Amino acid sequence: MKSMELEQTYQASLDYLVNLTTFGMNFGLDRIRELLKRLGNPEKKLRVVHVGGTNGKGSTTVMIARILREAGYKVGVFTSPHLHDYRERMTINGQMIPKETMIRIIADLRPHLEAMVAEGFEHPTEFEVSTALALRYFAQEEIDYALIEVGLGGAIDSTNVVTPLISVITNVAMDHMDYLGPDLVSIAKVKAGIIKPESLVVTAAQNSEVIQVLRDTAQANSVPIYLVGEDVNWESIWSGELEQEFDLVGLHSTYYKLRLHLIGLHQLRNAATAVTVCELLQSNYGVTIPREAVYAGLRNVEWPGRLELLSLQPKILLDGAHNVDGAQALAEALPLYSRERLILCFGMLADKEREKVVDMLVPMAEEVIVTRPNSPRAGDWTSLGRLAEKHGCPVQCIEDPKEAVIYALSRVGEKDMLCVTGSLYMLADARQALIEELKKR
Repeated sequence: MKSMELEQTYQASLDYLVNLTTFGMNFGLDRIRELLKRLGNPEKKLRVVHVGGTNGKGSTTVMIARILREAGYKVGVFTSPHLHDYRERMTINGQMIPKETMIRIIADLRPHLEAMVAEGFEHPTEFEVSTALALRYFAQEEIDYALIEVGLGGAIDSTNVVTPLISVITNVAMDHMDYLGPDLVSIAKVKAGIIKPESLVVTAAQNSEVIQVLRDTAQANSVPIYLVGEDVNWESIWSGELEQEFDLVGLHSTYYKLRLHLIGLHQLRNAATAVTVCELLQSNYGVTIPREAVYAGLRNVEWPGRLELLSLQPKILLDGAHNVDGAQALAEALPLYSRERLILCFGMLADKEREKVVDMLVPMAEEVIVTRPNSPRAGDWTSLGRLAEKHGCPVQCIEDPKEAVIYALSRVGEKDMLCVTGSLYMLADARQALIEELKKR
């Protein structure tokens, strides 16, 4: 296929997939199970680590994947959302699914989707089709391991069709309360839905009520549960602006002077979770993972948009702190970065606890630019500006994220720092605009 024809065909396939968002967020496993059955159940051919949680599940997923990759395995990763390219959601050993492959699999899926609707089934949602696409791709490529990140919740998320070797729940915090429940215990019960018989459970949860829910669910499924922070411990040695070093006492080994290029103390908990999973893969499933792979995996892992120092001159920090827990982690990390003034550019979805996030982050800034995430859930995005004004610093509201971040950059002096944060939908647009602007300099 010629390059122009390829691009046109790929764009048509991608448009078809993305347009399935018209079917909304429709939870339940009946549609995805039926679709996968028609595809020959590709999920049953995969050795899966299933990763859920409120925050940190993406970082933990890519850390586990990178360690396994450094150990010589062929590793598929399914995450969401993406930053710049939809194909970031499904990768093998760090490489996005080829456009030709995506075209072919979507073409394979379409007759099955049409047949399902003709037979009276509800049309699968965009995320369900995306999940099926990834599982089909991984099975066809005969990968060694699949790291599957939960989309939202757990029990009735479309990824919960997998039978994992290990179920991971990074943490449980207040987020998506309209879908998952009004309190931590309710949310924990939904997250615990990924725990399955004949698997292992690893959690980095810290709340005692949440931990009890996860213990009870593990016990009901007759599976062991490992607590990161109790069964596994770590100590921060030092942190700079670009990397940090820590010691880790794992389930089976002690690791000294591990290096991690993902910044923030919360990433040490995620790293400890990833190492715990890898140790259990070794001890319980006979997976060979040399110590060197653990060191190299953590040292080489990359996860754009998570405390990512995009530039040193000028200093630009990007972080997808889209909820209270994320904002708390960002607030704790900001003192690591030297600067005279902090310019904060952010936008959040309407279903987030905006006031709490503003109270955490705005007092650390000398100037604030508020923008609108590119999402139907953005709501009254300017309300963020009104909340920020209460803290007494100058606030500008600029609707387009690309215009907002370029304006914010113009406000950054030689010794200042720009921090762009909030919804990943906004961060993607802002990051692309910043990359293009920096190329001009």
